[in-house]
Amino acid sequence: MQVKITKKFVDGVQPLTKDTFFWDETLKGFGLKVTPAGSKIYIVQYRTAGGRRGKLCRFTIGKHGSPWAPDQARNEAQKLLGLVASGNDPAAERSAMKKSITVSELCDQYLLDGVGTKKQSTIDTDRGRINRHIVPLLGKMRVKDLSAAHVTKFLKDVADGKTAKIEKTKKRGKAVVKGGKGTATRTVGLLGGILTYAKKAGIIDQNPVTGVKRYSDQKCNRFLSKTEMSKLGEILRTLEDQEVNPAAITIIRLLSVTGARLGEIQNLKWSEFDQKARLLRLMDSKTGQKTLPLNRAAFDLLNDWVRRHSDPNSTYMFASDRTEGSYSGTMKVWKKVRKMLGDEKLRLHDLRHSFASFAIEAGASIHVVKELLGHKDIATTQRYTHLEESPIREASDRIGEVVFSAFELQVSRRRNNA
Repeated sequence: MQVKITKKFVDGVQPLTKDTFFWDETLKGFGLKVTPAGSKIYIVQYRTAGGRRGKLCRFTIGKHGSPWAPDQARNEAQKLLGLVASGNDPAAERSAMKKSITVSELCDQYLLDGVGTKKQSTIDTDRGRINRHIVPLLGKMRVKDLSAAHVTKFLKDVADGKTAKIEKTKKRGKAVVKGGKGTATRTVGLLGGILTYAKKAGIIDQNPVTGVKRYSDQKCNRFLSKTEMSKLGEILRTLEDQEVNPAAITIIRLLSVTGARLGEIQNLKWSEFDQKARLLRLMDSKTGQKTLPLNRAAFDLLNDWVRRHSDPNSTYMFASDRTEGSYSGTMKVWKKVRKMLGDEKLRLHDLRHSFASFAIEAGASIHVVKELLGHKDIATTQRYTHLEESPIREASDRIGEVVFSAFELQVSRRRNNA
């Protein structure tokens, strides 16, 4: 379909059930592709030397939006068509360039264009693994030369601590990079995703990560006992008496009684607390928008915080004293808490696991726990299935006693009648 490709046309065109092409009526070969998902992509179509016998090629300029608007895309198309007229093949040259791209360059491209709908926190984690493991060990290699053998060696090198180091993160902060089997497995998983992106982009034909056997990724799921949870409560009361930041103490208590993630509570906004419905209506969490029902303990904690710290000028319930954002010092206080608890490896996230274990102990099913924790997929909640054994066994024992008692009663009656 021939049209005049203008900003008004591009903004207004609607996607159909298959790719649709629109060709500019003023510049032959310059076009717009609209995908069923709504992507609008500027392209150039041309034939290589040889006239009608030449190979028909299509070159992607870029997606509509910054930096590509119709005028900028048209100018780029004119340049490309000029190169074609001079006997060049831009598509072949780009393909050759792709084939020579290094792993480091691919990672930069992936972080810019391949992360899709990943949340910023996940992208930051990816960037850390890329900069600390992938680039140091594989960065200079050309992607097309990467083999399964290279991936296997990379896996072993990270597991053996070859990338271990201590690096500065902020003015006074530091990150301890240890490596290990878990890190190796997760980083190879990320590398596989990056290479899948490369395959879709036409840089490689096969993903060398496919088929590489990784270490079992046994994430540490630590569960606090009732005794430990009681001790945690005492520690928090002690720190409260010592006038440790009240926001951190309240956040840790809320994490314990809700099973929420740190970011969901630490970044909580006043507008997300629905007192009437006794809910948190989280606009953004790891799994997107989420409604979190509040039990009585959590509801009372939040109401007490509202009563003592309500600030109509603040967006966040736990506002920072130094910036306009939310409070971010919970981890600093948590390090002090876990030292007093006698377990310096205990993570804040382990409070979430503990909440799930207490829920199952109280008789909640895996499906109920899934909803409480806000998991999108029941498979994520399956890690807690072994915890069901205790209440199930107890229930089975109670039922068995009742049945056996009834059975013994019948036997006794028969003996008496005999």
